Amino acid sequence: MRGPAPHSAEEASRKELGWASLRLCLMLVSLALLVVPLLRELPLGKTTRTGMLAWLLVALAFYWIYAGLGYRPLLLLQLLTFSTAATLLTTKAMLVLVGIDRLSILRRTARSLILVGAALAALNLGFMLLGLLRRRPPRPTLT
Repeated sequence: MRGPAPHSAEEASRKELGWASLRLCLMLVSLALLVVPLLRELPLGKTTRTGMLAWLLVALAFYWIYAGLGYRPLLLLQLLTFSTAATLLTTKAMLVLVGIDRLSILRRTARSLILVGAALAALNLGFMLLGLLRRRPPRPTLT
């Protein structure tokens, strides 16, 4: 892709929706199978690892909006949930730096928000696939 997508899944053609669905599916699978296990292996604290994941998901959500990989309302909800999770985890890390260690509720809430955002990403992909199945290929014209 050389620039922002001219539209999102709402206005995409069948071919564009198919390619966008495939790209989004590959990104989600690689995130789940490669990135998350790699982050778990890093010798960092739970909050730092989860924070890195949250900020990566924020960047991905921005890219998905930019590339038009899905339905705009779901993409914006994903961005909101991932951004909130990243903010909570950054706040938790800053509190640990100043000596306040007992607010694990921030990390638990952020993890829940990441799971909600992941569910929204799966829902977005599901809607894209459903939209792909519902759109009929163009009929050939007889000339």
